[in-house]
Amino acid sequence: MARIDVSIEQKDRAEPQPGAKRHPNTCPSCGSHYRDEELERELYVCPQCGHHFPVGARVRIEQLTDPGSFLEEATDVRSADPLDFFDLRPYTERLAEAELATGLGEAIVVGRAMLEEEPCELAVMDFSFMGGSMGSAVGEKFARACDSAAERGLPLVSVTASGGARMQEGILSLMQLPKTVCAVSDLHDAGCALISVMAHPTTAGVLASFASLGDVIVAEPGALLSFTGPRVVQQTTREKLPDDFGLAESNFRFGHLDAIVTRHELKPYVGRLLRLFSKNDH
Repeated sequence: MARIDVSIEQKDRAEPQPGAKRHPNTCPSCGSHYRDEELERELYVCPQCGHHFPVGARVRIEQLTDPGSFLEEATDVRSADPLDFFDLRPYTERLAEAELATGLGEAIVVGRAMLEEEPCELAVMDFSFMGGSMGSAVGEKFARACDSAAERGLPLVSVTASGGARMQEGILSLMQLPKTVCAVSDLHDAGCALISVMAHPTTAGVLASFASLGDVIVAEPGALLSFTGPRVVQQTTREKLPDDFGLAESNFRFGHLDAIVTRHELKPYVGRLLRLFSKNDH
């Protein structure tokens, strides 16, 4: 089989400067350094400047849900390799590497949970799994989360962090955009709400599909929420962009978000929304 040259991913990449590698617990905004337990205690938010460090799906679920209440679903759904895709390495090798690095089977984790004693369905993406890209398995798991929420008459809380569609699955990946949109439509037809929480970054196909369809849409401070990143837009248009282009603050200013919510406030904020959308008589 002919191999596809995508070595462009190696082009125009700046060479790392000596000593430029930053410790993962060092804040990229203010340079403050923290021990693991300090960051965990602060929900991975810099106490000095408020920078929100990225967190994985498991950590996010632990931060949001009541202890011991999360029950994972659709664990058997995994990506296939229908195109026998090979760029610099086989797609199957990249999947195996991502699974070993993250401990996840895919870039999204779904299941039922309790949040501030309110039942809900949860769908949480993990950017560390192949950039949180949406392939067939991610679309299927999100659709199953919508079905589960509709069946039980519960709101769905979605937390997104994604670079967009997964190129290794070609058109099958792009088909997940209408698939997830239809799943949200079915959820709404069942009288259930979607609460969309956008984390950094939420871009491209995920932003253009289910992430933007929430009945309430919120984002973490400083999150990039843009169909295309500012560097690509600036290179294409050859125009100087605002410093906050695509950031949560810019999206909020233009009415694309209902609120910007810090990580410390996120659980009680979503809890209040769940109580507002609850069908239970209490």
